[in-house]
Amino acid sequence: MKRTHNLLSKNELDRYNRQIMLPDFGKDGQKRLKSAKVIVAGAGGLGCPASLYLAAAGVGKLTIIDKDKFELSNLNRQVLGWQRDIGCSKAEVVAEKLRALNPEIEVHSLVIEITEENIGELLQDTDIIVDALDNWKTRFIINAECVKREIPIIHAGVSGLYGQIMTIIPGKTPCLLCLLPETPKEVSNFPVLGVTPAIFALLQVMETIKLIVGFGETLTKKMLLFDLESMSFTIIPVEKNPECPICSHLKK
Repeated sequence: MKRTHNLLSKNELDRYNRQIMLPDFGKDGQKRLKSAKVIVAGAGGLGCPASLYLAAAGVGKLTIIDKDKFELSNLNRQVLGWQRDIGCSKAEVVAEKLRALNPEIEVHSLVIEITEENIGELLQDTDIIVDALDNWKTRFIINAECVKREIPIIHAGVSGLYGQIMTIIPGKTPCLLCLLPETPKEVSNFPVLGVTPAIFALLQVMETIKLIVGFGETLTKKMLLFDLESMSFTIIPVEKNPECPICSHLKK
């Protein structure tokens, strides 16, 4: 569905009525969502619920990027992948279901691997990227290009019953390399209970909506750590590295 303007139709006013009622949201907030372009990088445990709620909220253009296909072992957490979808492209399956959920928005799927060679082209037409990935190499590729183009990143990572989330706004906050100057060891097969990525995905959606609409306080210059086993969370400050090779040149 092509979006030629950001006026809200009667169907949209009905669909989004309950969030439009929020004092800091209103019709103007919904129009901002309708005009927004968001990439969800990864269609796994974080990407499935994140894309689902971004679509439900009315983000006007969603692009889902994932090179993999659904496997049986994914289904405890990747909730848009169903039994019938095993062996099918994650990005395409997710996009199809999002279009069925909300025909008022544009949803695109890209069945590709994000690389240093294609990241520039991928980010040419986006406002925010949701980091729903499970490997650090690709995260740092995205981080470098987003800093270059000054595109916000909503980062989250999970393992087991534990996770973290922070919002990166290039020029105003630390970037991912400030937080982790040395690349963590990649772990391809780690334990995780499905509810863990779901919780952090929904926090990513909240951060994304706040940035687009322009209300509330976001997780900028700080990271939220949540231990679901003890049901305890901590917010820690994160400082810019004045010598960061990626973002130190940007002015506040």
